[in-house]
Amino acid sequence: MAHRHPELREHMDDPECDREVLRRTYLGFRIVNPIVSGWRSNWRRYLRPRLDPAREITVLDVGSGGGDIARLISRLARADGMPVAITAVDPDPRALDFARARPTPTGLTFRQASTRELLDAGERFDIVISNHVLHHLDAPREFLDETLALARRLVLHSDIERSAWAYRAFGALTWPWFAGSFIRDDGLTSIRKSFTLPELARVAGPGWRLRRAVPGRLLLMREVSGGHPDAEPDGARVGAAQASAEQASAQQAMTDQTDQAATANAVVGRER
Repeated sequence: MAHRHPELREHMDDPECDREVLRRTYLGFRIVNPIVSGWRSNWRRYLRPRLDPAREITVLDVGSGGGDIARLISRLARADGMPVAITAVDPDPRALDFARARPTPTGLTFRQASTRELLDAGERFDIVISNHVLHHLDAPREFLDETLALARRLVLHSDIERSAWAYRAFGALTWPWFAGSFIRDDGLTSIRKSFTLPELARVAGPGWRLRRAVPGRLLLMREVSGGHPDAEPDGARVGAAQASAEQASAQQAMTDQTDQAATANAVVGRER
């Protein structure tokens, strides 16, 4: 886990993968995403405070996959009486076929599009979000710039944080479940492809805020100038990200030492 492996490929990203196994994978995400994605917390902390019951807010969900997060945001908005128009985009037609197969609530639209295509069309949205997209990208800086250009108020990306404990925990918790799907294998691959906090801070560059969230996630966000009264100046954001990165490096070193000691103890135990 010391190094990121962006060269790895997930089964579901293969256009020739088994369609039935892919369908069962999307079905499994309905169980996995509410547990591990943390978007209920993201809604309460980051999205809802920026909404207005008197004005419809537009939200763009990039790389929406089977549509679970977009549907969750739609439900939460309705429950809180917030008028929200959500556009969920994904370049993969297989994902959109699955997402559109379920009844779609009012105010939610699924489209096949990329961030570049949306920019070329001159489209903009109040809030831009993504879930588990960044680790799929070899170099996400261009993607981050495009999502920022698409947003009027806020950009919020949520992704996995790579760590040995996350890899072990996900492997153990999913081992008895999700047979006949790609969830376990692809999930473990995703963790190996993901960023640590210091890595993502370096990739994102100045202006972005980066926070850890439970369980094992990284939140990368940026306020668009004038988008919210709590927006921080760029210098404050950069300083926070750098401080977080330095702290994370120290924590990672301690974790590595702990893992090494645990491994050594296990070996001694077996030899005895």
